[in-house]
Amino acid sequence: MSKKSPQFSDRNPEISNRQLLILGGTFLTVVITIIWIIWFFLNSLINLIPPEFEQTLGTFIVPVYEEQSEASPPQETLNQLLDRLETNLDQNQNQNRNYQVLYIPEATVNAIAIPGDRIIIYQGLLKEMDSENELMMVLGHELGHFAHRDHLHSLGRIVLVKAVLSYFFGDLTALSSLVENISNAQFSQTQESKADEFGLNLLNHTYGQVAGATDFFAKLSEKQAVDWSFLATHPAPEKRVKQLQELIKKQGYKIGEKTPLPNSLKVD
Repeated sequence: MSKKSPQFSDRNPEISNRQLLILGGTFLTVVITIIWIIWFFLNSLINLIPPEFEQTLGTFIVPVYEEQSEASPPQETLNQLLDRLETNLDQNQNQNRNYQVLYIPEATVNAIAIPGDRIIIYQGLLKEMDSENELMMVLGHELGHFAHRDHLHSLGRIVLVKAVLSYFFGDLTALSSLVENISNAQFSQTQESKADEFGLNLLNHTYGQVAGATDFFAKLSEKQAVDWSFLATHPAPEKRVKQLQELIKKQGYKIGEKTPLPNSLKVD
């Protein structure tokens, strides 16, 4: 009597959805942990990079804005105001720096800090200014980006995320871009909040009070339906006004009289 051979399946047991979730979650946790550890050490190294490196990066960017800028009374006055703020910077924030404002006569409502120690101020932004204090808060905010080395931190973040994603997933361009954009948006909000605090403290050191500190952001909150470039690159204005008001109260800063905007900066 012949014995039947046992039959074996050549298929692997199916993996349950729960197991897939556990594996996926574990893998994602490992990737995030690796990014966090590398980012921690990278942040420490960035602060050791000399300002000259950022200025070198600026040689590729500044000329583009210089072509659009206009040597004019508004640009001269803006640089005089910037010089006043600089006198209240810590020595390490001003050492080997050459901060300058480039004034661009366009209707865009925006202010930008770019590598190379340049702050870009558009005519459209000046048109929204009602006082010197309000403008100085914006200039102080942009100086905060230089003081915190935000350009290098952002660049390091982009390079790190791309490198880790490429290592684990290969050339998945769409996924890389998605995660990178989300990551940068969150990090940008942190940078902007810290720059707001820096600008507030600098405003207080310059005037002995902080009148006008929230004026511009309050206007943004009221006019969000307007297509302002500033809104596309910065956090929600209502949140910024609330945070600044809390800081003013916490620091015990006084709110005094506002200084009128210089005539050369008034835009019809």
